[in-house]
Amino acid sequence: MTARVALVSGAGRGIGRAIALALTAQGHKVAVADIREPEAAETVAEIEKIGGTGLVVPVDITDTDAVAQAVLQTQDELGPIEILVNNAGWDELVPFVDTDEAFWDKILDINFKGMLRLTHAVLPGMLEAEWGRIVNTGSDAGRVGSSLESVYAGAKGAVIAFTKTIAREAARKGITANTVCPGPTDTPLLKGIVDSADDGSKVINAMTRAVPMKRLAQPHEIAAAVAFFASEEAGFITGQTLSVSGGLTMA
Repeated sequence: MTARVALVSGAGRGIGRAIALALTAQGHKVAVADIREPEAAETVAEIEKIGGTGLVVPVDITDTDAVAQAVLQTQDELGPIEILVNNAGWDELVPFVDTDEAFWDKILDINFKGMLRLTHAVLPGMLEAEWGRIVNTGSDAGRVGSSLESVYAGAKGAVIAFTKTIAREAARKGITANTVCPGPTDTPLLKGIVDSADDGSKVINAMTRAVPMKRLAQPHEIAAAVAFFASEEAGFITGQTLSVSGGLTMA
């Protein structure tokens, strides 16, 4: 397998950390991009434990200049970015009627526009090189809807549609773009979302009961799907949306 340079956003913990480690296991160098620099450093330490090369890249994906600087840092220290994983995200469980425009803006800025910023900064280099893998973390909420996640579901639906369009635009240049949609996954983000909700224990129990496998996903199970889409072998797969949800959705 050819060693590549990968940038993974939100790689300081949870699914992002698992993706960074999965790509490392494939032999890639990984830029660990995260607003939480100490947690990004922990991920790099894990990468180095298994003999890989990691780079801490502090970045706020809601800041266009910061995104440009993160891409430049990665290119300067590791080389041209050949694999981009837009994984960073954020949400809170709130009925739509209780949200306001500031909440909408935060959800869209992190979950949708952050992905736009990174893709816009990285894609030109892939087009020039005529090779690239873009994998975006969606959500089953964006495929089928999810109560208390109206704006987040809308943002993730936009991620799915955007990814398909980039897949069409970039296909002739040897670039693939695909979306992985996790179901409920045991991550610090989910714990924070549940802890901030009323009756959080009931929420998590309901999530677990809804999954046919009767458990939450583990981050490494999501990472396996991302690593496949990022691989050489997946070169003829593009514009696809894959749910990793224990059977929660099957269409």
